[in-house]
Amino acid sequence: MTNPDQNTLTPSDERSPLDPDELIDWFANTARDLPWRGPDVDGWGVLVSETMLQQTPVNRVLPIWREWMSRWPRPSDLAAAPQGEVLRAWGKLGYPRRAMRLHEAASVIATEHGDRVPSDVDTLLALPGVGTYTARAVAAFAYGRRAPVVDTNVRRVVARAVHGAADAGNPSPRKDLADVDALLPTDDHRASRMSAALMELGQTVCTVRSPGCEICPLAGNCAWLEAGQPAYDGPPKKVQRFAGTDRQVRGLLLDVLRGSDGPVPRAELDAVWSDAAQRDRALDSLLVDGLVEQTEDGRFGLPGEH
Repeated sequence: MTNPDQNTLTPSDERSPLDPDELIDWFANTARDLPWRGPDVDGWGVLVSETMLQQTPVNRVLPIWREWMSRWPRPSDLAAAPQGEVLRAWGKLGYPRRAMRLHEAASVIATEHGDRVPSDVDTLLALPGVGTYTARAVAAFAYGRRAPVVDTNVRRVVARAVHGAADAGNPSPRKDLADVDALLPTDDHRASRMSAALMELGQTVCTVRSPGCEICPLAGNCAWLEAGQPAYDGPPKKVQRFAGTDRQVRGLLLDVLRGSDGPVPRAELDAVWSDAAQRDRALDSLLVDGLVEQTEDGRFGLPGEH
């Protein structure tokens, strides 16, 4: 079996099974009807969706995205909203710092980019909270640019179809980007469609536990299938746990504040977690991150809600 950490495709590789036209046609016929893929959705709608979708399932994002786009259809609308209102609207999507960074990015877009999300990767990367994945996703999916978009799903498709491995293992950003870049067509439109197709294939067909090889458009020339679907034998994958972590406690504390009409006394926060040291640590980190503020009388609330 080929080790995906030791090989990177180059544009001259002829063994790649990822035929662009085949994948693009498959995507055109089978893609899920997601609202942020609509023809009238601009770069702002895509940026909001991609920010929300990071480590969050589509079904949880759908109602929140619709609410946000109805309430804040332009970056300037979100920029004008109080931070506490933004955090409350974020609900239970998790990683609430994403909401705050999106609020900051909206302010920059409104004031420095004419209320329009930039279309090139480098300018997108300069926005608060926008990393490599998000910048490339917006460039590709909102503006049809040729920009390799690499997430866990895309890495898995490439690992199986090209390298013959069950999974890509732990991320290697430079190699992962090079792998996908080498597979994309040279023209912008087809490259952006293929990027979307690769992601859709990993999310809906080439899944972790139950891959639908019988309906996969790459099944006829998939290196993993040809090798007999060998099990993953790479280094142990890093797994993020949630239960009992400071992140869980932070979420519980924020739930109290989002459910209140204003700042609450410390006792209401103390009631959500029995470990006082961990609870204090989580609360302190929320204060440092600007997700919670303390009033002069010692109560705690969301930013700006005094």
